[in-house]
This record gives sequence, structure tokens and C-alpha cells, in this order.
Amino acid sequence: MHRSRNARSILNLISVALFLLLIRMPSFAQPVRATHLTVELVTETTSIAPNRDFLAGLHFVLDKGWHIYWINAGDAGEPPRVDWQLPTGITAGDLQFPAPQRLPLGPLMDFGYEKEVLLPVPMRTDASVKPGHNELLRGHLHFLVCSNVCIPGKAAIEDSVAVTAEPGATNPATGPLFLTAERHLPRTLPTGASVTVTQTKTAFVITLHTGQRIASAEFYPFDQNVIANAGAQTRKPLADGIRIAVPKAQGLQQVPAKLHGLLKLPDGTAYQFTSAITTASIAASANGESLLGMLGLAFLGGAILNLMPCVFPVLFIKGLSLVQSSGEERKRLRAHGAVYTLGILVSFWAIVALLLLLRAGGSHLGWGFQFQSPYFVAFMALLLFFLGLSLAGQFEIGLSATSVGGELAQRSGYSGSFFTGVLATVVATPCTAPFMGAAIGFALSQSAGVTFAVFTALALGLAAPYVLLTLQPAWTRILPRPGAWMEYLKQAVSIPIFATVIWMVWVFAQVAGVNAVAALLAGMLITAIAGWVLGHWPAKWGSAIVAIFLLISAIALPSIAAKKFPAATHAKSTASADQSGWQPFSPDQLAADRAQGEAVFVDFSAAWCLSCQVNERVVLDRPDVEEAFRKSGVVMMRADWTNHDDTITAALAQLGRSGVPTYALYSGGPQTAPKLLPEVLTPGIVLEALKQVQAKP
Repeated sequence: MHRSRNARSILNLISVALFLLLIRMPSFAQPVRATHLTVELVTETTSIAPNRDFLAGLHFVLDKGWHIYWINAGDAGEPPRVDWQLPTGITAGDLQFPAPQRLPLGPLMDFGYEKEVLLPVPMRTDASVKPGHNELLRGHLHFLVCSNVCIPGKAAIEDSVAVTAEPGATNPATGPLFLTAERHLPRTLPTGASVTVTQTKTAFVITLHTGQRIASAEFYPFDQNVIANAGAQTRKPLADGIRIAVPKAQGLQQVPAKLHGLLKLPDGTAYQFTSAITTASIAASANGESLLGMLGLAFLGGAILNLMPCVFPVLFIKGLSLVQSSGEERKRLRAHGAVYTLGILVSFWAIVALLLLLRAGGSHLGWGFQFQSPYFVAFMALLLFFLGLSLAGQFEIGLSATSVGGELAQRSGYSGSFFTGVLATVVATPCTAPFMGAAIGFALSQSAGVTFAVFTALALGLAAPYVLLTLQPAWTRILPRPGAWMEYLKQAVSIPIFATVIWMVWVFAQVAGVNAVAALLAGMLITAIAGWVLGHWPAKWGSAIVAIFLLISAIALPSIAAKKFPAATHAKSTASADQSGWQPFSPDQLAADRAQGEAVFVDFSAAWCLSCQVNERVVLDRPDVEEAFRKSGVVMMRADWTNHDDTITAALAQLGRSGVPTYALYSGGPQTAPKLLPEVLTPGIVLEALKQVQAKP
């Protein structure tokens, strides 16, 4: 009996000792098996320290075909939540959710996670947590796990973590899980990137600009009942980002002022943003409903382009051709109109094809990009000079349809019409007529088919005035009959051609540097010698060979000089900035000024853009306009696109434009869309825009 009592006492003592030992030992948490998933509470490091932040996380491993939910579950469901019971001195932040995936379920769409996911939880210790022991992290997890059916579940989760004077190293067992979660957590936009959101009747159009082409992306809203979750998201890669059209939620009554969501890229990177929602202009809409409007704007812009200073000199040539052809039969007149149109169409298609090819390769180019090349400018200046010499009477190049008879004359006349169409296109590209800017910006951000359609409409608009005259014989009767006066008219036509040459020499100086101008002028002298040879020995093979050799030499001289001498910067945008108040364009400075509540006017210009120069001289440089800028306090920036600049190209793309002139007035705060002024300015337009800025509080 005595021995039995002693044995029981010893067993009791051992039990108490074991109990005390167990409560002092750290517990190593094991995964908890719940309905259709396993979950475990883990920490990123092997130990924690006082007054430090650390990361815990919920590691879910799901059965095949089952999923849990993101913070916005989509059409149905709810995200996991935890009721924490933490030791004194330790606090937990909000559960963090990596970028989800789309989970279709019949006609519905959920947002969540399959297979495996870690949801991080930021935690912090204070000074009351003392090193040298273990702390038990504990919580009650509530979740909803779904497949074809949904099952609510609960799990008691816990993990014991050691407290040391300094945080421990990354736990090799859990570190990779946290690293993967970190890569997929929503992050803020990088410096220089931006998101704009516009709305149409049925969709939100989200445009992400990062400076690099993005092939695909998915949009997830943080707020429920804003988009049609199961609706197809239409994606359009851009040269500097991507555009996504997301259908609105059916029955959406009140459109929110801002859209809060994230964009998930193919590599899993996710950018979160909050952007004001503006009503899409016809230029920014990505819906097919705007295509007809864009085609109309393009056609109208092409027609008006005939009156722009870039193109108007070529109209003299076409007018002379029409006078020369006025005695021909209706069928031949119409044929000339068709060939002229074909020359414009082929030229436009060639330019667009080149733009699309370069865009596919990641280049950032816009309308009129070829005038940023000194080689192209030199070639065009010499070509127009050569044409002017012919019109002035130094030699004949066969543009007259009445000079020679027979089949050869017909081919020469038609080739002249085709060449004039090509020339009209080439000299038109530095200009952006009214309505053209919106149409071109829209076209270059769409599919190749839409781009070609819009530029075809633009080409037809450019050709339309001349074609109408050839289609209406009654109108040609009012034209004077051919006679000796035509020779004087032809020589007079050379005057605007030579004036255009002077302008192109100035453009060459901007893109190639003043040191290369002498080489271009020498090339013109050689071109004049080639014309003299053709004029003194016409229709001779020997003279033609000599002239071709001279013309090749003339083109080579400025090309070599342009390569040797550094290009100059548009003087007006830099040297005169301090004197006139214009600052060089900088996206960072623009963002800083807008963040401080400043209004900013940006003049997107180029030396080779004649319309830009006219607007600057006639409107922006007027004393009363300059005084209005000073009084309004509007910051003035000039974005010089004379030479290729990816930053300015990206800024134009953000405005839905791809060419100059473009005028943007930023006011009303960083989230307010800028106001775009017309391509053709008047003092009244600028002054009225500045008054509206002054009127704001």
C-alpha cells in the first residue's frame, strides 16, 4: 500500500513536470486540414524582435478545382478574414491580397486563387515584447471555399515564434512563399507611368502608359458592382503601354467619380491605381461606335489640309495641270483624278505601313516623324528645288500633258499626276490640320485594319477637291483655254515652290545643325548644274547620265555633312526660354507643377511643322497673349519635337495625339484631364482658355 502511494506521487510529480515543460516549450504549428483546403499560419523570419515590423502569412493549399476569394470576390463569394488573439505588444495589420485570377463559373465571374496562395499579414511588436522567450500568434480564420458549390469554413490557426534582440534570418522554409507573394502584390505606378480612365456609354476605357509596349493585361476593380465581371475585356497594345476597354456593370445607375483597381500584367506584376473617370471624347473612345466618326473627321481633316501652308504650294502644280488638261475629254480628266488619288493613297499606305512596322518593333513614332531625319529633309529640299527649276523654265521634266502627243504623252501625264499626289502627301506630313489630330491619334492606337481605314479616309479627303473638279466637266468649262499665258503661270508657280525650299533649308538647320547647311546649299548648286545640263541637251542619254550623277552627288553632300556635324536643338525652345517665359518640356516638372496646383500650358511643336511656326509667330508670340500668360500665372512649356524624343512622343500619346501642333492646357489638379486646343490657334481661343483658368478658385 505504501509503495503504491509512493508510485502515484512520483507519477503525479512527473505529470506536473511534463506539463510545466510543455507549456514552456515552443509549439511548432502544423498545417490545419479544413474542408477542401489546408491552411497554415507562418512567419517570414526565424525570430522576431522588439519594436520591429515582421510578416506573417496564411498559406493556403487548395484541393483541385476549388478556390478562395480575392478582396473583391467578383459576382459571388467573400474573402478570408481572421479574428486575431495576439499576445500583448503584438498587433496585426490588414490581410494583404496578391493579384488574383479570373475564375469563370457559368455566366458569372469570380476573382480569387486556385491551387496555392500566401496572404501576407504585416505585424509589429512594441517594447513590451522581451527577448528570450516565445510568443504564440493565434487567430480564428473564416473562409469560403468554392467549386460548383460553396462551403463556408473555419480554422484555428497558430504559430509560436521566438523573440530575440534582433530579427532572425529569413526562414528557408517560408521565405520563397513570401517572395512569390511580394512579386504579385499590387504596387504603385513607377515614376513616369500613368493611368487614364474615360467612359463611353457602355464601357470604361483604361489606358496604361509605361513607356514600353505591353502585350496583354487584366483589370480587377477593388469596388463591387462597377464593371460587368464576366464581360470580355478588349485589349489594344500601344507603343508605350496598353489600352483596355472594360464593360460597365449592367444597370449601373451612378458612375463613380474615380475608378479604383489594379492592372495585372502577363508576368504577374500588378499596378494599383485610382483615376478620375472622364467622359471619352471621340478621339479617345476605343469602341467601334466611334470609328465612323473618326473616318468622317479624317476625311474632313484631309480636305482642310489642302489649305494648310505645307500643302498649298503643291496645289499650284495641280491647278496648272488641271488648266493644261481642261481641253481633254471627260474620261481622260477623270483618269487624271484617279491617278492623282492613287498617288496619295499609295503614299499614305506606305507611311502607315512603316509606322506600324516600327511600332511593332517597339519604336515610338508619330505623324511627320520622317521630318526628324536630316537625310529626308535634305532629299526633299533638293527634290523641290529641282522641281522649281523645271517650273521656272530651266528644263522640262514632262509634267505638261500638252507638250508631246501619242501614247508616251499619256503615260507621262498620268505619271505626273501620280507624282504630284505623292508630293502632296510628303509635304503634308509635317502639318496637322483641324480634326486631323484626333483622328490620327485614334488611328495609331488601334488595330492595323482601323489604322489603315482612318488614313485611307484622310488620303481621300486630301484628294477630294481636285477629284471633284475632274468629275464635274461643267466646272472645267469656266477654266481659261490653254495658251501662251500658261508658260508665265508655270513660271509663277515656281515662286511658292522656292519659298518652300527656303523653309526646308531652315528646317534642315534645326535637325542637322547650321554647319551642315553649307553642304545642302552646295548640293543645290550641283542640282542647278544638273538642270542646266538637261536644259541644254534635252532628251539625250548622255546628258541624262551626267545629270543623274550630279544629282546623286548633290544628295550625298548634305547627307555626309548631317552625319558629321551634331544636330542642333530648336533654339526657340531653349535659348529663348528665359527671355520669353517658355520652359523646356519635362514630364517630371509638369507633374510637380500640377501637384502644387499650378496650371500649365504645353506647346508641342517642331521646327519642321509650318503650322506650328505660324501659330507661334501669329498668336503665341503676340504681346497681348504673352501678357495674358504672365497675368494668369500659367506655366508655359514648349515640347520641341524637331528631333526624335521618346518622352515627347509618349506625352503626345497620353493626350491621344501623335503629331504636332498640339496644345494642352493642364489645370484643375493632377486628376483633371487637360484641355486640348485646336490645331489652328487664334488669339481669342488662347485668351478665352486663359480666362477660364483665372476664373477657377
